[in-house]
Amino acid sequence: MILRKSAVVLSAATLALLTACGSSGGDKGGGPGGPTSSGGINLDNQPAASIKTVKASGDCADYGQYGKYSNAKVTIYTSITNPELDYHVNAIKQFEQCTGISVQYQGTKDFEGNLKTKVQGGNAPDIALFPQPGLLRTFAESGDLKPSTKELTELAQKNWASSWIDLGTDDGIYFGAPLGANLKSLVWYSPKYFKQWGYDVPTTWDDMIALSDKAAADGHKPWCVGIESGDATGWPLTDWMEEVMLRLYGPDVYDQWAQHKIPFNDPKVLKVLQTVGSIVKNDKYVNAGIGDVKSIATTAFQKGGLPVAQGKCVFHAQANFYAANWDKGTKVSADGDVFAFYEPTISDKFGKVVEVGGEFVGAFSDKPEVQAVELYLASGDWATKKAELNAAAGTSGWATANKAVDPSVFKDPIDKLSVQILTDPNSTARFDASDSMPSEVGSGTFWTAMTQWILGKADDQATLDTIEKSWPK
Repeated sequence: MILRKSAVVLSAATLALLTACGSSGGDKGGGPGGPTSSGGINLDNQPAASIKTVKASGDCADYGQYGKYSNAKVTIYTSITNPELDYHVNAIKQFEQCTGISVQYQGTKDFEGNLKTKVQGGNAPDIALFPQPGLLRTFAESGDLKPSTKELTELAQKNWASSWIDLGTDDGIYFGAPLGANLKSLVWYSPKYFKQWGYDVPTTWDDMIALSDKAAADGHKPWCVGIESGDATGWPLTDWMEEVMLRLYGPDVYDQWAQHKIPFNDPKVLKVLQTVGSIVKNDKYVNAGIGDVKSIATTAFQKGGLPVAQGKCVFHAQANFYAANWDKGTKVSADGDVFAFYEPTISDKFGKVVEVGGEFVGAFSDKPEVQAVELYLASGDWATKKAELNAAAGTSGWATANKAVDPSVFKDPIDKLSVQILTDPNSTARFDASDSMPSEVGSGTFWTAMTQWILGKADDQATLDTIEKSWPK
């Protein structure tokens, strides 16, 4: 979030997902016109790579598959900025040395607007790291993006769950492999205070609500929430809506809602908002250590969960990237000052549902060196190097659902937990719905109407009616 929620602390990242991409079913067999894959991709329609492999030796032995180049340069445009961007730059250095390709990153906080200007002005970067799959598909539909090669498509299918592949697919053509992933479906708590209070981590939604009631009876305000985020104020409440939608009605209805196949003021959406309100508008539950319900709107999201570490708050719902906001010296671990658990399901009907965010690699050029960089970024080697650099620096907040990554390289407890959940074959994930909705809604009325709702200036039905009226006709 800058602040888009998918980029909040910067680096932060989707999953089994969905968004406006259709089915999240498993790989399909061959069909008319040639072999197909997840998302209904016909591999015969993906172009062959123009990379000329070479024989390489020594430390470069594994890089011959990407070719050898002279004076080649590839530009990458991204919403990721320093200090996190430095880890991306350093993770690709050996690739540069072995292939001869100079990879030049440019990070900006105004990614979407600047990228559109660059493309329309004929100055598109070679590669862009898209924090929203909907934006990637917009450029695919305009004809500006180049389809992924058959080789890249097959590698992505091998390393990522089919639902991730769906996100980078438009009209049966694959355009963008995933890069990093954020795990939204976490609830932060304090192991230290749980031990002191005799509380156990809840494993079901009913258990979580029962513990909220017990905490309130014990004299605690169980939940702390903050949604202030400058122009993006309100986005944390959209995450609440998305989490509950997944848990109440499952991935199929979630997809219908995200794609406006059901109206925003549908009775199902109303039930979701009422469920969210039963927590965040409950005077007995919020706003622990901060104020009343209305204080949620004026509390910065970065500060919303801090009362957890002080024993003033029992729960705080926020993504893995929230780890960067704890005060210096706070021990983040299963037996420390703070940690997190998977936000429990409401029923067993839909399995282990997860909300995610992330980046996707799309190319505006099909030069061999650009194809080589795309292929490397989809590899387990790049993701492992990236994770090792973050671990060595003692940073947290970067995770991936790339199954080819060695999970042992993740040292931060929250990163390890996130990767475990993201790569769990039993998880069914969906991409942040508001990031896939039209901007007038997803980063417009959805944010603002939820803010008015928490302030008590609009009731449940009026809030949803306002958002529905804003959906582009």
